[in-house]
Amino acid sequence: MNTLETSSPGWLGGFLRRNRNEIGLVIATIAVLAVTLFFNKSYIENPGDNTQKILRTTALLGIFAFGAATVIISGGIDLSAGSVIAFSGMLFAGIIVLLAPKSERGLPVTTDIETWIVLVAIGGTLISALLIGTFHTWLITIVGLPPFVATLASLVGLRSLAKVLVQNITATSHGQAKSTITLDNEWLLSVGQREGWWSPVLIWAILAVVLWLLLGRTVVGRHLYAMGGNEQAARLSGIRTDHLKWLAYCISAVTAAIAGILYTCYIGTADPSRDGMGYELNAIAASVVGGCSLAGGIGSISGVMLGALFLRVVIDSVEKSFKTRPDLFEGQVVGALVVLAVAFNELRKTGGFRRQFFPGLIGWISVAILAILAGLITGATTTENKLNSALVVGAAVAVALGIKAAMERVAAKKR
Repeated sequence: MNTLETSSPGWLGGFLRRNRNEIGLVIATIAVLAVTLFFNKSYIENPGDNTQKILRTTALLGIFAFGAATVIISGGIDLSAGSVIAFSGMLFAGIIVLLAPKSERGLPVTTDIETWIVLVAIGGTLISALLIGTFHTWLITIVGLPPFVATLASLVGLRSLAKVLVQNITATSHGQAKSTITLDNEWLLSVGQREGWWSPVLIWAILAVVLWLLLGRTVVGRHLYAMGGNEQAARLSGIRTDHLKWLAYCISAVTAAIAGILYTCYIGTADPSRDGMGYELNAIAASVVGGCSLAGGIGSISGVMLGALFLRVVIDSVEKSFKTRPDLFEGQVVGALVVLAVAFNELRKTGGFRRQFFPGLIGWISVAILAILAGLITGATTTENKLNSALVVGAAVAVALGIKAAMERVAAKKR
């Protein structure tokens, strides 16, 4: 009894310290749901549909966020996830229409295709993802390009290649060049749709278990963290860092390819010019919000899962709060969350919450910028009295931050 009384608080305190990021994300997610519920009753009126939608979209984001997080933990960065999704979706659909039986007019019939065709399409897509990950590793480890540059080239080049290939594939399969490939197959379309909404969730859960075991329970996982924390020290201690980078970038490419296949099945059309546009930033955002450090060596699978859930709940809240063109506000929300998450993590690690945030002339200019930004966003998002609302909010932010800047200067003089 005495042992329990003395050990329980220590165990609880240790648990809270180890999982404070995850606990904070759970609380933040519940808070966003509560605020959304205050303005919109959709969660009460259609709880089943909303739960399915959030879980499905979270799983789709979470799948390729795992890849982005693995690369970040290993000390790198992968900006190509969105283009890999577009390329993989095009390749998956392209292989199917090339192998599908032809109609009397010579057009591919995808309404009733055999299972082996789907398996060949999935296999070909995943193998191409492995080649993409290997190419990234070669650019980084042999050619010597920074990971940012190597994957930025793929971000631009891979989507362009997909646009060219889709023209050639459709010219062969349909007799004329097209910019999209449409799959008219009920079984494929059911993956991710209402009847099969659980499919991406199941794949997400399986990947979570596999990567949790890899990162948390194997020597390879510990070496990935060590390389992310200090690559030179890891190399000097005998760790094969080149092999680890190959593994990390291949995991990133394969998870993005899996997401590309699922998105193509869900939409029913592969469109390289639009598919996965900007998704690489969502993957990095989910990883960073989930606790991954962009400096490498820090991060967890559970944190990435909760980061993806929090991000999708916030985006869903934006969609419910702004009835007109909610997509216009998603970028602002994701950008703000990334900045806040990175800043909070850095300040927490360095204990810099008491630092001076608005020093000198740049500080006063930053106060003005933030006040103008708050006013602009308020004016753009309100429906009535736009100018008055913008002026009131902008002035309030300017006064609050101005007081903060003045107090920082007084405190600095006393020191």
